Amino acid sequence: MRKGVVAGLFYGAVLLGTPLTAAYAQWTPGSELVGQSVQVETNGIVNTVYFDPAGAARIVTPAGAVVQGTWAAAGGQLCLQTSTGRECWPYSTAFQAGQQVTLTSSCQVASRWTPLSTNPVQAKGGERG
Repeated sequence: MRKGVVAGLFYGAVLLGTPLTAAYAQWTPGSELVGQSVQVETNGIVNTVYFDPAGAARIVTPAGAVVQGTWAAAGGQLCLQTSTGRECWPYSTAFQAGQQVTLTSSCQVASRWTPLSTNPVQAKGGERG
């Protein structure tokens, strides 16, 4: 894989990092992202990634350019695919709105991701809060 294929579009990215608690035992990877957006900052540049339903993705640059692509969450990874390539990030816990996390992509590009909003994560039945 070419280094930073997708990173060249929005300068890499990183995801997650908070521990998954027992209350989130039934979490389905990606479920908190469907229909939501995440700001991705790499090298001082912030792009917004929209995780549209049915695996469609849009990356909006600071200048307003829109790059179409797809996204998938499986096998402990969150991957984005555009016409220029595919890039994946470690993904083992749900995003939380407003909580910034830093990870390094499969192209060895580190970025900070901040979810602007997320969908509720289904709690395990019988748990008390």
